[in-house]
Amino acid sequence: MNLIIFDSKLDSSVALIDVLAFNLLLTGIGINYWFAAKYLSIENTQVPKIIFSHLLGGVFVTLFWLIIGYFISFSLVNDQSSYSTFFFATLKLRVIVGLLHYFLLTAFYYIVIYYSSFQEKLVKETELRNLVTEAELRSLKFQINPHFIFNALNSMSALTEIDPKRAKQMIIKLADFLRYTLANNDRQKNSLAEELKNIKLYLDIEKIRFEDKFEFVEEIDEACKNTEIPSMILQPLFENAIKHAVYETLDKVIIKLTCKPIEGFLKISLSNNFEGESHKKGAGVGLKNIRERLALIYHQDNLLEVKKENGTFTVNIFIPLDKTI
Repeated sequence: MNLIIFDSKLDSSVALIDVLAFNLLLTGIGINYWFAAKYLSIENTQVPKIIFSHLLGGVFVTLFWLIIGYFISFSLVNDQSSYSTFFFATLKLRVIVGLLHYFLLTAFYYIVIYYSSFQEKLVKETELRNLVTEAELRSLKFQINPHFIFNALNSMSALTEIDPKRAKQMIIKLADFLRYTLANNDRQKNSLAEELKNIKLYLDIEKIRFEDKFEFVEEIDEACKNTEIPSMILQPLFENAIKHAVYETLDKVIIKLTCKPIEGFLKISLSNNFEGESHKKGAGVGLKNIRERLALIYHQDNLLEVKKENGTFTVNIFIPLDKTI
């Protein structure tokens, strides 16, 4: 429209007043289109109502712009008669420009609002997924303690009558174990060395019950000790070894824990010898728990491996070294 005005051979000062008055006014009015787009939300308003409201709004705003712009320019020019003639000669074009400006700018605001809402929704969905994952992890973690406590209480109950002294020792060990567990309850991760302290408290408890029926052997690479792993992730493996090998096997059971870095992973292996079908029953809950926790934390479902070969039951856990918990 500015080119047409300048092309109309209008006096340069009059043309400049016209351009400044109408353009500045249009800019000021255009800012307010944002509120119209925000108030008439696409998500919360019916489409016919939006179309009708904006048609009405476009016409009203264009008329407002033309009337105010005309009176401002008219009051500033010297040759008012010539300006009036020029203004009404270009009125049709001005109406088209006003309506186009309204609808194009409003559409732009809708795109900006939609994009902002979309990004905000993505952030909220991510936060929600994180909260759900955290809740699931806590739930899986809390499944471990009741399982162990149930077994320990059963063991202590059995010892209370036949050997009260050993039962007392077992209670003290259990208290130490629970104290350690509670102190680390809110932690999602621990170093392997810290986890082993907890495991040894657990084995001390079971040692009172089973005495020389099992032996714990560890071969831990120095590089593994300070690497962080999910807290309590090893506990179910030792419970399974005690429950399904030591308890069910007549021969001495060797529970062996090894750890070494392999190709970007920390490979933790727990193996034990067993007899007959002892590892066929009941070991699924603990392993399922570990598999789900690893998948939730590291977003991989192949970090747990179970093998039964030549009378040895082995569980391998792979902790990605390049991922933080």
